[in-house]
Amino acid sequence: MHTGRKPNCPEARLRVLNGHPVKPDGKYVLYWMNAARRVRWNYALDHAVQLATELQKPLIVLEALRCGYPFASDRIHQFVLQGMLDNQAALERTDVHYYPYVESTVGAGKGLLRNLAQSACCVVTDDSPATFLPRMTAAAASQALVRMEAVDSNGVLPMAEAGRAFHRAYDFRRFLQRRLAPHLAQPPKRDSVTGAKLRRLRGLPGPITKRWPVATPSLLNAKPHSLRTLPIDHEVSGTNLRGGASEGRKLLQRFTREPQGLANYGAGRNHPDQASTSGLSPFLHFGHISSHEVLHAVQQQEGWTPENIRPLRSGARNGWWGMSEASEGFLDQLITWRELGLNFAAHRDDIQSFDSLPDWARNTLDQHSADPRPHTYSLAEFDCAATHDPLWNAAQTELRESGRMHNYLRMLWGKKILHWSPSPRAALGVMLELNDRYALDGRDPNSYSGIFWVLGRYDRAWGPERPVFGKVRYMSSKNTRRKLRLADYLRQWGSEDQCSLFPA
Repeated sequence: MHTGRKPNCPEARLRVLNGHPVKPDGKYVLYWMNAARRVRWNYALDHAVQLATELQKPLIVLEALRCGYPFASDRIHQFVLQGMLDNQAALERTDVHYYPYVESTVGAGKGLLRNLAQSACCVVTDDSPATFLPRMTAAAASQALVRMEAVDSNGVLPMAEAGRAFHRAYDFRRFLQRRLAPHLAQPPKRDSVTGAKLRRLRGLPGPITKRWPVATPSLLNAKPHSLRTLPIDHEVSGTNLRGGASEGRKLLQRFTREPQGLANYGAGRNHPDQASTSGLSPFLHFGHISSHEVLHAVQQQEGWTPENIRPLRSGARNGWWGMSEASEGFLDQLITWRELGLNFAAHRDDIQSFDSLPDWARNTLDQHSADPRPHTYSLAEFDCAATHDPLWNAAQTELRESGRMHNYLRMLWGKKILHWSPSPRAALGVMLELNDRYALDGRDPNSYSGIFWVLGRYDRAWGPERPVFGKVRYMSSKNTRRKLRLADYLRQWGSEDQCSLFPA
């Protein structure tokens, strides 16, 4: 249905979800925003704007928040709602009709998308491999009687570019070194809405807004009294980290420009006492910021252009981008490791299954499943940070209270859960439960990469073979304490007696 103009969305990022045609006589184009929850650097919004412009129709952006999703809580709701408030503010002076909807009861939103789609020319949505979103999107496409298209705004590499799942970061990095460069020349627009010649929607039909009312300002502000009225987990409280694109952009600017941020990333990122990590993971998870925008900020700081990329094909971490060592290390996390998780989720449906582990890891863990454990704890004891290990308890306390955990300590956190659980499968259950309940970047292919790395995914066999771990990589609190600077971290998240005790 394009007029011959160059499409805003690269073909590799577009997927048609059903066999229905575009309806030129529809009343509007509908963009169902559910993963890339932002109005800048968003291929799906670029595509929806272009369709609406070509069809000379208004554009509706529907951003809805269910209350029946897994691990729904004040914490997650607060973060998402604050992002919705940002999007409302960004679109209120444009010709786009923004429709924020928040369920008041489980299932109250059922039928909203179907009713809006009945009058649409076309429905555009986000193509995400995360958790329940593929099933939800497929179900919606099967019910819609109009063409529905999904757009991949997940990463710098289109998910469709790789025709298989990669099982080692080295192999995926080699693939990126061969195939990524052309895609660097096709970023999404920084702003596809401002200046777009769109027709304004006079208003939605009364029966729709009466049954599915627009979210109130109090609800979008995520006020505690508003959250208390919703059937979600109120024991997992909100945090002092504000969600939304505006806050994500502020964090990005601080990280790339301040001396303790990007410039110190290589030397400081593993040390909890140094603020050298970006803190962007929750914003990437909820789609409040794009990996393209993060890459662009690093490029600007480095004075780099895609022409500087080097023809490296070795799979090596350094020397590929032609940037500083710190920036190359950060981009390896942002692109190689993050998109490795997206790649796995896009090509396999067992990303959270123990059986998805490589054969060597599954076999060695099973062989040592009955080994005596030095300590064993229940889910409740892990949850309450009630172990014998002060450093582990501090990491779990950080997760419970802040919704975040320092990257290096998250690896130790998982390794000790494996060490102190009755079996490897029980350990996996504990990690998934605590991660998905408390982490703002939980329920995500990238966080599942970290959890399954603990059990051997993306890793190799290590020696010597140990009790419980077998050939899976071993970590201890004692060694971690020796390597890292932790005094300030323990003062913040540990109890007084945790500052001097570091058991193995």
